[in-house]
Amino acid sequence: MHPFTYQRATTPAQAVAAVAPAPGAAFVAGGTSQLDLMKEDVLRPSLLVDVTALPLTTISALNGGLRLGAGVSNTAAALHPEVAARYPAVSEALLAGASTQIRNMASLGGNPLQRTRCPYFRDPAQACNKREPGSGCAALQGINKVHALFGASNSCVATHPSDLAVALAALDAQVQVTGPNGPRTIAFPDLHRLPGDTPQQDTTLAHGELITSIDLPAFTGRSHYLKVRERASYAFALVSCAVALEMEGQKIRRARVALGGVAHKPWRVPAAEALLAGKKPSEKLFRAAAEAAFADAKPLEHNAYKIPMGRNLMERALLETSGLQPLQGPAGTAFAASVGGVSGE
Repeated sequence: MHPFTYQRATTPAQAVAAVAPAPGAAFVAGGTSQLDLMKEDVLRPSLLVDVTALPLTTISALNGGLRLGAGVSNTAAALHPEVAARYPAVSEALLAGASTQIRNMASLGGNPLQRTRCPYFRDPAQACNKREPGSGCAALQGINKVHALFGASNSCVATHPSDLAVALAALDAQVQVTGPNGPRTIAFPDLHRLPGDTPQQDTTLAHGELITSIDLPAFTGRSHYLKVRERASYAFALVSCAVALEMEGQKIRRARVALGGVAHKPWRVPAAEALLAGKKPSEKLFRAAAEAAFADAKPLEHNAYKIPMGRNLMERALLETSGLQPLQGPAGTAFAASVGGVSGE
């Protein structure tokens, strides 16, 4: 690990003032992913500004929804009664994402900012444009079984790893940030970016901008999160799906669907959402929506299996969210979110 300077901030303004003028500086909260990358010599910050002491650790009501402070732990958010009851997809995603020990340390603001789990990014001996711009992408011709189906480029085919981010994208959450130019609001689907020619830029955050809260809008529908992974316990998603359904009588008034493990960001599927709107839930409808969601998938040499896997997962998520198929466990728990491991991939 390279040497770095450590500083602890007590206010958001103090944290921003420390990071913004220093190109090599970064915020750190739980550090559950960040410190691993530093040990692996992937990240080399010159300054870490600890934000765990900032007053951002509450969950409160906001315009019929909830404001989740960026410093709230993943465990506290997952087990919060209002989150579990009104936004079960958020609880399910958090509980399916990591062990209790990691969730106790990890923060809501840091979770969506995780770096990719692409093995080529995490190995300094391999070419990776995300880690070292201009060096190439070893995954393009390498073992790319966990890589992107959508939105990739010749520079990068990595996927985003956060379970929580997929649920937040489906729920149309908003991110509140503060930075050198003051506060601003980012619609969650706009927080992350596609790789293009600059895959080293994961998000639309400017250097020195700090997430202060994640806001969940008022929502009275049903939501659910499912993931398929290589082992049944705390593995990153091969494919995941978050669904938010608002009903009007027996018909779907509005549907929002986000996919994980398939792109550089949580992947919304507007064609499938439009197909679902105004229709009565049925297995046939959900199968057609899943087909539409994956119609434009562009598989690599080793990841074509994700297309049928993703279609089946999305169909199941819709069936379970609508109530046509019973959940495997109580809503808002890890049992509702897990579909177990996959062998032989």
